[in-house]
Amino acid sequence: MLNTDQTALLEPLRPREISDAAIAMIDEQGTVVAWTQAAQHLVGYCAEDVVGRSATLVLPSSEEALGVSAFAEQCRAQGGWSGTAAFRHRDGRTLNLSLRLSLLWGQDATHRWLVSLTDMGALSSGMTNGSVRESLLARAPVGIAIRDPQLRCTWVNDTMEHDGIPRDRRFGRRLKDSLPGFEAEALEAVMRQVLASGTSAVHEYRAWPPEDPRREHAFSASFFCLQDADGQALGVCSLTVDVTSNQRVRERLAVLSQASTRIGSTLDVMQTGQELASLAVPLLADYVTVDLAESVSFGNEPAARIDTTDDRPPVFRRAGMASIHPGIPESTFARGETISVPPTSPLASALRTGRSHLEPVLDTTPGTWIDHDPARAQKIRENGVHSLMIVPIRARRSVLGVALFARTEDPTPFQEDDLLLAEELVTRAALSLDNARQYTREHTTALALQRNLLPQRLMGGVAVETAGRYLPADMDAGVGGDWFDVIPLSGARVALVVGDVVGHGINAAATMGRLRTAVRTLADLELPPDELLAHLDDSVQRLAEQDADVADQTPTVVGATCLYAVYDPVTQKCTMARAGHPPPAIIDTHGQVTFPDLPAGAPLGLGLGLVPFDAVEVDLPEGSLLAFYTDGLVESRDDDIDVGMHRLSTALAQPEQSLEDLCSSVMETVPTQAASDDVTLLLVRIHTLDAAHIASWDLPTEPAVVSTARHLAAHQLGEWGLEHLVPTMELIISELVTNAIHHGTGPIRLRLIRHQVLTCEVFDSGKCYPRLRHARIVDENGRGLFLIAQLSSRWGFRSATGGKLVWAEQNLPSTRQSRHQ
Repeated sequence: MLNTDQTALLEPLRPREISDAAIAMIDEQGTVVAWTQAAQHLVGYCAEDVVGRSATLVLPSSEEALGVSAFAEQCRAQGGWSGTAAFRHRDGRTLNLSLRLSLLWGQDATHRWLVSLTDMGALSSGMTNGSVRESLLARAPVGIAIRDPQLRCTWVNDTMEHDGIPRDRRFGRRLKDSLPGFEAEALEAVMRQVLASGTSAVHEYRAWPPEDPRREHAFSASFFCLQDADGQALGVCSLTVDVTSNQRVRERLAVLSQASTRIGSTLDVMQTGQELASLAVPLLADYVTVDLAESVSFGNEPAARIDTTDDRPPVFRRAGMASIHPGIPESTFARGETISVPPTSPLASALRTGRSHLEPVLDTTPGTWIDHDPARAQKIRENGVHSLMIVPIRARRSVLGVALFARTEDPTPFQEDDLLLAEELVTRAALSLDNARQYTREHTTALALQRNLLPQRLMGGVAVETAGRYLPADMDAGVGGDWFDVIPLSGARVALVVGDVVGHGINAAATMGRLRTAVRTLADLELPPDELLAHLDDSVQRLAEQDADVADQTPTVVGATCLYAVYDPVTQKCTMARAGHPPPAIIDTHGQVTFPDLPAGAPLGLGLGLVPFDAVEVDLPEGSLLAFYTDGLVESRDDDIDVGMHRLSTALAQPEQSLEDLCSSVMETVPTQAASDDVTLLLVRIHTLDAAHIASWDLPTEPAVVSTARHLAAHQLGEWGLEHLVPTMELIISELVTNAIHHGTGPIRLRLIRHQVLTCEVFDSGKCYPRLRHARIVDENGRGLFLIAQLSSRWGFRSATGGKLVWAEQNLPSTRQSRHQ
């Protein structure tokens, strides 16, 4: 039964229907004049059965046959028909088929009908896997042409003129006469193959229709062999569809596919901006720029809208640009330069509103917005920019910047589908840009933390010359848990520290910062190395306990190691202790490398106070080298630690090199594969203090010795040329010696040390440590240490063998000048 409810006369064949259709041709009286093998396969009748007979042969009943006449009149009036109909298979069963009738015109103004039959069941099952191409062509008109065995055109429909060739130029001519070029030769070769084999074929070709000569069109043609009653080739039928839009969609899908792999290959905002520009040229535009808010390049949070009308317009940085022309002559700015946005331009509007701007034909006449930016206007006119798209780069409801797409050589103006593609590309790029921005912010934060946690400059004073290197295992974040430090102490001494926190990244760095602060605090107390490590071990245990009591708190990293050493340039002795850390290397002036027998101790936080820390004292002659390092320098996944220690010894056996060069030589021995642990190196060249810069006197514990001490110190300061410090130093010495007499026992030793500052030390054998307090008006005592604190730049006390030592420092003129600078 004919379903005449579907009368969309111009509704086209889908591509699947075109290639799988059964084709037949009937004359004005409804007689079948041509048949195809596909039709035979569909309804079971061969050409001999139906050609020359009425088409009603395949209708299922006489009632259907009686309605054909009225239906034919309807088709003539409407120029065609499409819908569903019931047909009779030769074996007697009824088929529900999709039927399409198309009116064909001949050279003598007669007409015929082309019948296309498609099995609805096969079509529906196939469409479940149909391509984008099939859905896009659902409304494309179909051109039909019939050619004789000599390939001369005999019949066409009205739609066939969509390729720009008029009907009159087709009749009686071969395709190469109306469509010159290699495309015609290729199409005729396909048609000859179809005629010879009797089967169907599909071929795609390109043409430039007169109504749109500037744009290349793509066509898909399906060819069928028409047979007469004897089964001989009567001619060839071609069904042609304009698939230009399909081609554009394929190109756009290809662009989007490339975008997923070519945009966002790094976590660098500038590189991501360049990748967007490079991808869009020439696939979408002839010239593309990508400008980002300057804050984005620093990882800062972007604004929801960018106000370009403010008195201080926002600053943008050109992150990417590309052109089909070498040297990118269209751009007025170089990549990386800061740029301005004219407040009256579409660029400013897109940034303010967050909406895209499409200008298919760019108005370059005087008085338009481009004249407010003379440099850009000149470039636009010189390079023939005629079509423009501006797309804001938005992510998480914030505007990161703006992308501009322009056409110069391609004469076709941008259209809405071009804008959709540009917006899709920018959207994908925006996600990568925002990821890169957040990474930049986190990376900058991590590096700032690391810079603030590690010493900015190693200050060894006159005691040591130092150089260091730090290589984190987490190269992306650039931070880790290793650290080294050089801490000036009283009496020209210096503390040398190296430590290693288990783990990598910002948590390890934060824990390292806490430990480094604790070490510096304990160092200010002038504790010996073994006592300092014991206090540090207690601090680590307390921190771990505190963090364990806080919900969702990242626990303090335990298992940290540390090596602490104190070098005295006066005595040339170095006292050191370690908590589970590798021992230092000592290199003498001849290049001999040794590792002192230093008790290992337990890592911090793991000994539970049960494992003591033992200190060892070694003599270090002038020019000796100390190498402090973390285990990442000597351990690797592939080699035993002995191999790493030997490698380190070999690299260090060059004491004649400068410390910086020696650091570089040692770091070059680190395996090139990805490090499993942070690598830290601190090199220290030992210097001794000249005896001429030291003055020492042993004094009896008598009150009269105070005057003697003042006289001795004044005389020595005169020899050093420091007469201006005599009055102040006499007061300090008076108070220190007096306190030693009143609160100490045994002999008193007075020592002056001239180095970067002038240090006065008074030793006594007492165990009563001084304590600063503010005396009341009626008190007779308690003002001595307060006076010392006022007169000196620093003062303090420390334990010494057999007693204690109280010291005070005075700045020298060069010291005051350098601090002022």
